[in-house]
Amino acid sequence: MGKPLTDVPYEQAVPPAHTKATRLDWLLAAQEMLLADGVESVKILTLAKRLGVARASFYWHFLNRTELLEALLERWRETNTQAITVQAGLPSASIFEGVIHIFECWVDRTLYEPRLDFAIREWARRSEEVRRQVDIADDTRVEAVKQLYLRHGYDEQDAFIRARVLYFMQIGYNALELGESIETRMGYIGDYLRCFTGREPSERETQQFIAILRARSVP
Repeated sequence: MGKPLTDVPYEQAVPPAHTKATRLDWLLAAQEMLLADGVESVKILTLAKRLGVARASFYWHFLNRTELLEALLERWRETNTQAITVQAGLPSASIFEGVIHIFECWVDRTLYEPRLDFAIREWARRSEEVRRQVDIADDTRVEAVKQLYLRHGYDEQDAFIRARVLYFMQIGYNALELGESIETRMGYIGDYLRCFTGREPSERETQQFIAILRARSVP
């Protein structure tokens, strides 16, 4: 059930009988607009036309456009930021396995959606509050990766710098849209592990991890 609102007309507070758009439908449609054309394109009337419902039905799920935009930011935190923090916190027998858990975010868009991160960062160029949210997210993600390194015996400063290098390298990779094939990326795994850990993975470990990433790869 949606929530009736007291600050909109009665006819807007009652969901139109013909609407089938849920709160999630509105949110996903808004996210697609954000990804395609930026935050300025996220407008209630345009969304209603896309969903094939009355504009008034929007107010059964959201107070106003500001609340919808806040929900988009929350969805971004609950997907992209949470994916990295969860993956970094998974049990790992070695630092190589721990780094691979994070790499899974980079190859599996059901975990982490790089286009959404890019859209939010573009939005942050126009909003100080969104910029603040992006800074918080970056700090949270780096801290999670740093904790992974600490658990595997790295000292505080080394763990912090390696976490920043691993994380911000991928952010830059996404921004540049290099478009490498999965086969090309898999060919670099052993070298990436060496670079990000300062340790030498065995060939057997490298091949095991490549198999894991290949299985998780989602175009």
